[in-house]
Amino acid sequence: MRKMMLLLLLFSIAAFCFTGCAVVGAPVSNGIIFTNVDGPVAATMSDNYSKVGESSCSAILGLISTGDASINAAMKAGNIRKIHHVDHNSMSVLGIYAKFTTIVYGD
Repeated sequence: MRKMMLLLLLFSIAAFCFTGCAVVGAPVSNGIIFTNVDGPVAATMSDNYSKVGESSCSAILGLISTGDASINAAMKAGNIRKIHHVDHNSMSVLGIYAKFTTIVYGD
């Protein structure tokens, strides 16, 4: 009986750890407690930029997700017509809240 309870406990912990909670894709890793990672998406041969636009989406417990984190939405937000480069930021807190932001630099 004790072995069965231990097995059930281990299965429950594994199921909790591998469910679809609020997480974001990070280039290195997602921290279990906290993630806040910046990373590159794309770059062009343009020499400089004068504008920055951001777009984002967020999730709560992996149950509710809203937003538009597309490059196109970030371009519109920054009134950008020519892209210099694109970065992103991934943030997650305890798998409860997650946010993904696309940052576009250009003219």
